[in-house]
Amino acid sequence: MRLFRPCAALVALTAAWAAPAIAQAPTSLRVAGHFSANTHHIAAERPFFEGLPATLGMQMQVSYSPMDQVGVQAADALRLLRSGAFDMMSVTIGNVARDEPFFDGLDLIGVSTTLDELRQAVNAGRESFDQRLQSRFGAKVMTLWPFGPQMFFCNAPVSSVADLRGLKIRSYTPSMSALVTALGGTPVALQFSEVYPALQRGVATCGITSPTSAHVANWAEVTTHILPLSLAGGVQGHFMSLATWRRFTPEQQAALTRAFQGIEEQFWELARVNNQVALNCMSGSPDCQTTPRGTMTIATVSAADQARLREIVPQAILPGFRDTCNRVWNQCSGIWNQTVGAARGYAIP
Repeated sequence: MRLFRPCAALVALTAAWAAPAIAQAPTSLRVAGHFSANTHHIAAERPFFEGLPATLGMQMQVSYSPMDQVGVQAADALRLLRSGAFDMMSVTIGNVARDEPFFDGLDLIGVSTTLDELRQAVNAGRESFDQRLQSRFGAKVMTLWPFGPQMFFCNAPVSSVADLRGLKIRSYTPSMSALVTALGGTPVALQFSEVYPALQRGVATCGITSPTSAHVANWAEVTTHILPLSLAGGVQGHFMSLATWRRFTPEQQAALTRAFQGIEEQFWELARVNNQVALNCMSGSPDCQTTPRGTMTIATVSAADQARLREIVPQAILPGFRDTCNRVWNQCSGIWNQTVGAARGYAIP
C-alpha cells in the first residue's frame, strides 16, 4: 500500500495557514487626549505623543487630539477603547467609574487627602486596577497620576462645609456624589467642559475640581469663593488598547513603559507645583506672576470641617462604594481592603 506524501510546498502552505499570524507593529496611533481647557497637560501630552515614533525608533503616524475636539464624552472612554475607536485615551477615572465601580476605589473621597497619601493608594492599587481594566475593557494602564487636590469653587459665599447645604454642586465620581449628599447638597454630574456654562447659568452653584483645572478654565469668572478642603486627588490615567499594545515588540513595549513612566512623574510634579500657583492667581495674590488674575475669596479650612470629612468616609463613602461595587464584582471590597485600604489604614466591613 502506497502512502500519500504531500509535496513540500503544500506542507509549507498548510503550516502557514495553521500558525498564528505574527503581529506587525502598528503604523498609526489614534490618541484622544485630555480636554483642551487643561492647557498645562495638553502642552505636555501633545509633544509626548507626537514624539513617540522617535522614542521608539520606528515609523508610525500619531493622530493626537484633545477629547472635546473629537466630540468624545469622558464617560465613554473605556467603551471607546474596548471598541477600537481609539488606540490610546487620556481618562478621568471618576468619569468612567459608572462603567466599573471598582475604579472609583483608587481615589475615594476622604481616603487620600494629600498627594503623598494618594501616591500610597495609587501604588497599592495599581496592579489590581490594571488587571481589572484588562479583563473588562481590553486596555492597559500606562500612567496613573493626579490633577491635584479637589476643592469647592462656588458662586455663593461659602466659608465651611455647613454652607454647602442646599447648593447644587458639580460632581464627577460616585463617591464625590455621596459626599455632596452627606453634606446636604445636591450632586450635579457634569464633565469638565460643561462646568463653566453650568456655573454661569445657575445649573450648578459650586464645582469640585483642582485649582489648576479651575484656573486654566477661567472659573474665577463665574465663581467667587473657594473652600480649599482637599477631598481627593482627581486621579487620571493614560490607557492603551491591549490589541495595540500586543502589536509592539517586547523591546518596544519596554521603551513605551519607560516613556510613560517619565510623563507620569512629570504630571505628579505638575500637581505639586501648579495648584498653589493657581490659588494665588484666582485670589489675586501679589505672588501671582501669570494671568488671568481673579478676586476670589479663599476660606480657611477649620479642624471641624476636616473632622467632618473623616466622619463621612466610614459613614457614607465606604459603605456606598462596597454596596455598589460588590453588586458588579463580588471580590471588589475584599481586594480594595487588601490594597488601597491597607495602604491608607481603612477597612470596609
